[in-house]
Amino acid sequence: MCTICQSIIHPSAAGMLVLAVTRVSVSEPVLINITVENYTGILSSPRLLFLQSNLCYRFMGSSSRLLFLDLLLNCLFRSPLKIFCDDEADLEEGKLLKSKDNKLLVGPVRIHNQALLSGLAYCLSSCSMILVNKFVLSGYDFSAGISLMLYQNFVSVVVVSVLSLSGMISTEPLTWRLIRVWLPVNFIFVGMLITSMFSLKHINVAMVTILKNVTNVITALGETYFFGKYHDTRVWTALVLMIVSAISGGITDLSFNAVGYSWQFCNCILTASYSLTLRRVMDTAKQATKSGNLNEFSMVLLNNTLSLPLGLFLVLVFNEVDYLSTTPLLKKPMFWLVITSSGFLGLAISFTSLWFLHQTSATTYSLVGSLNKIPLSVAGILLFNVPTSIKNTFSILFGLLAGIFFAKAKIRERSQS
Repeated sequence: MCTICQSIIHPSAAGMLVLAVTRVSVSEPVLINITVENYTGILSSPRLLFLQSNLCYRFMGSSSRLLFLDLLLNCLFRSPLKIFCDDEADLEEGKLLKSKDNKLLVGPVRIHNQALLSGLAYCLSSCSMILVNKFVLSGYDFSAGISLMLYQNFVSVVVVSVLSLSGMISTEPLTWRLIRVWLPVNFIFVGMLITSMFSLKHINVAMVTILKNVTNVITALGETYFFGKYHDTRVWTALVLMIVSAISGGITDLSFNAVGYSWQFCNCILTASYSLTLRRVMDTAKQATKSGNLNEFSMVLLNNTLSLPLGLFLVLVFNEVDYLSTTPLLKKPMFWLVITSSGFLGLAISFTSLWFLHQTSATTYSLVGSLNKIPLSVAGILLFNVPTSIKNTFSILFGLLAGIFFAKAKIRERSQS
């Protein structure tokens, strides 16, 4: 019999998360019962949502799966996992220490700087996702962007569902009440993904990154108009610089494509609309759930699941079926490997961003997100041999710096409020 003890530190109260583990042998399932002892605080944080009731988690396979649990708990609570065993254990990846009572203290191999690791994972996954999509759409010359989006979302649904059923993550059940509330958000979400695919096929990665700054301008205007939110002078100055960089970048773009720029402008409108609509609908959506909250994993499952029937409908409307039936790409195993990896990368962005946000602060998360555009733009130019000029390079650099200035202005604005 093993007992795993995990301490939870919460601003309003302190509690103890106890995981009771029973393992017959390495080949048998490991049953983990999770309870909360002496917890008097209000469980309002999404990361504490799944602790509101006693749950049973089933891990198939060897006890090395506990390392994944350790990683997940560190992501959610920033607290080390300690395993106290009364009998000998054979961990595939771990170290054994003797306690004062001559009992084995089993501790998984620790990651000493999880903030750095989570930041690198977030940057790598977000950059790789865009680069892989660009490679599929331009490198392979794949002309079915909606089908690509549909397959990526299907991969995400399968992975999240498996993790949820295995008890590794917690998701809200998809009720009709929740679906009805979320449908307007999902329509915008699907349009945002599709226009992103269409624009990325015709525009180089660096210019897509700069043009996406226009989203911040539309969002800021929407926040002021719909929610009466005040923005200080620094924020508006940064937004003006973003507009200037986008215009100068388009003028000096040697590979300018009017169709691609049109799709990207539509994408900026839809992305800003998604952000604003999400803010308006979120409170209602939380009330439509059984727990009264909606965590990151539930939103990923909800968005991607609802996007499947709408995606199938759009595949038929845009007549991508004829292209899919004739293209030789679907007969290449490497192509399937690449598009499947893009689906995993899309999901990895959700997991790593959540992990990174819990390991650091919102300030660090925002700045890293802005700085991450620099290596992405450079990689996009070098990997795809994008023709450029000194003026266009300066415009791109100017846009990246404007993005950093905007992030710092937003941080300063939040700290003052």
